[in-house]
Amino acid sequence: MSVTIDFDLPESVAAEARARGLLDPKRVASLITRELNSERDLRNFFEIVREIRAQPGEPNTMKEIQAEVDAIRAESLAREDCR
Repeated sequence: MSVTIDFDLPESVAAEARARGLLDPKRVASLITRELNSERDLRNFFEIVREIRAQPGEPNTMKEIQAEVDAIRAESLAREDCR
């Protein structure tokens, strides 16, 4: 399928875009594809955030999180000492 797009750009923007090859059909398709992927990824991120927030129970406190980090670091150091 082919779509024709007609842009109405200020001359200075059009000149710079043309000089950089941004008005080439393959480049325009690449830019649009990248933007679509970016929007999809952002939607997916927010869906994940909603799912996390919907989990039952209270979130961990910073103290609890730090205790987990400290435990993992201690475990990692112990493994390195055994080598």
